[in-house]
Amino acid sequence: MCGIAGILHFRGGVAEPGAIRSMTNEMAHRGPDSDGFFCEDEIALGHRRLSIIDLSTAANQPFTDNSGRYVMVFNGEIYNYEAVKRQITGYHFHTTSDTEVLLAAYIKLGPACLSLLRGMYAFAIWDKQEKELFVARDRLGVKPLYYLLDQDRFLFASELRAILRVRGKSPAINTRALLDYLSYQSVMGTGSIVSGIDQLEAATFIKIRQGRIVEKVKYWDLTDAAMANEYGDVTRIRSRIRELMLQSVSRRLVSDVPVGAFLSGGIDSSAVVGLMAEASPARPNTFNIFFEEKEYDESQYADIIAKKFNTVHTKILLKPTVFLDELTNALNAMDTPSGDGINTYVVSKAIRQSGMTVALSGVGGDELFAGYPFFAQFQTIQRNKWLWGFPRGVRSRVGALLPGSPGRKRRLSQLLGMPSPSIEDAYPVFRQMLSPETQRELTSLSGTGLSSTSLYGELKEGRGQLVRLPILSQITAAEYMGYTQHTLLKDTDQMSMAMSLEVREPFFDQDLVEYVAGIPDKIKQPTYPKSLLVESLKPMLPDEIVFRKKQGFLFPWDVWIRNELFSFCEKNIDNFSQRSFVNGSKLRNYWKAFIAGDSSIRWADIWIFVVLEYWLEKNGIS
Repeated sequence: MCGIAGILHFRGGVAEPGAIRSMTNEMAHRGPDSDGFFCEDEIALGHRRLSIIDLSTAANQPFTDNSGRYVMVFNGEIYNYEAVKRQITGYHFHTTSDTEVLLAAYIKLGPACLSLLRGMYAFAIWDKQEKELFVARDRLGVKPLYYLLDQDRFLFASELRAILRVRGKSPAINTRALLDYLSYQSVMGTGSIVSGIDQLEAATFIKIRQGRIVEKVKYWDLTDAAMANEYGDVTRIRSRIRELMLQSVSRRLVSDVPVGAFLSGGIDSSAVVGLMAEASPARPNTFNIFFEEKEYDESQYADIIAKKFNTVHTKILLKPTVFLDELTNALNAMDTPSGDGINTYVVSKAIRQSGMTVALSGVGGDELFAGYPFFAQFQTIQRNKWLWGFPRGVRSRVGALLPGSPGRKRRLSQLLGMPSPSIEDAYPVFRQMLSPETQRELTSLSGTGLSSTSLYGELKEGRGQLVRLPILSQITAAEYMGYTQHTLLKDTDQMSMAMSLEVREPFFDQDLVEYVAGIPDKIKQPTYPKSLLVESLKPMLPDEIVFRKKQGFLFPWDVWIRNELFSFCEKNIDNFSQRSFVNGSKLRNYWKAFIAGDSSIRWADIWIFVVLEYWLEKNGIS
């Protein structure tokens, strides 16, 4: 796991060592073990290394092949690199690293090598002879890559801040991305919060030559892969899921440093730990964050799993107020603004300080095995498509009359008021933060509304493929395009790497995801939480784990914002109110209403403004 950066000049520009060093210095936390640079004529490549596989200096990057023609920088891990290595003939390997295998595979196969890779990665390869730069990103978007392309140069990096460091002109807000952020608490699609800086799409490679992108290819699509599978009886499906889960965990144990695991005591983390115990004769290293306050503590469930699988178990005591104490550090660690992520930062710091460099996480289980309530809600919508035969206003009024809290009624009304019951209309509502009405009230941005966001556009464009999937898997695919990739994975990467901790996620294994996404609803339909996963692993998970009440980090942020964080939040709300696209008096009134106890305003609705203003101010963005 590392940080990579590059500058490719056009029009006779020459690489400057100082510039590429500035970029990697901004990402020193991603690779504290070593740094390296390659500068020649128009190209500069930089690398920060966190040593995981082949700890020798011979595996440092930028890495040059035997002929001297190709130079590569690579962030991530190729878990099946030994299997790929066996398929490559005629290349003399000098290291035992996955880095050299990846470069050798590209030299032999070109872009076709991507079909062999199982891992998380973002990498760039410079061909000195052809003067061509090849850049690629993993299938599910686990590893980030940002880039800027203008008439004079192509910049890329693992983190947005590295590009901002050398961009050279005052950055401006990307208002289209701002709509995404206010709608979903993070930026979706291919843009970023900064105008002119984009994200390379997951499962995509590009080639840059003669000052432009000459080729851009999306080399994998979940819907195509899933529909290629065949499904027999339930017993065979469960057996195959177990095989793929074990394979996924086994792959992620490949390391030359010790590997640990987050253990909350929930279904997903417990499954990962159980499979670790099966995959390796070594006792798993597990880590649990516990609290003296019973309303937050789940450690008794983690203790059950640690005892069952004889793990080397470390319990880390935290006070809830540590989240307040670490708040500034966590916000400073954010490479891009996010309404989430503070929890990940605090937990990653605690585990890193306990001596781990690599940790497995159970994130992704809910997305893959229909663990969220809106999976069932989308099924209900699909079963009641006949409702869309009534006028939109009538449907909305029906939603408002249904039982429930004011927030639930508003959400139901909005769902029933959608133009259609399709995935592109429904999913954005499920993941919505601020409603379109609230955005229009608090900002002067044009085109507010979920249909104006890049996520909606992507879902609409891909609808023809998405509807081929079973209904539950349509939500899974939408999650990968939306929240999972752009909030969950992005936060995991930026917050764990801020502490030089590599997090590996077995539920984001390509082979596992492809198989589960095609399973018919009648088999995947949960009869209890994530029942298909649990039944596939039986008798691994005890009933106390499977049927426990899901808790998680439910800290009193609403109380903190009104008290301990009041001054901090009010300052950022006031500053944000002065920005040209904000209706300042309306936002200040919104803040005052929250402080006065207006139950229709959630703490998270306030927090996204606070985080955004803090991030914009810190990075000097107007």
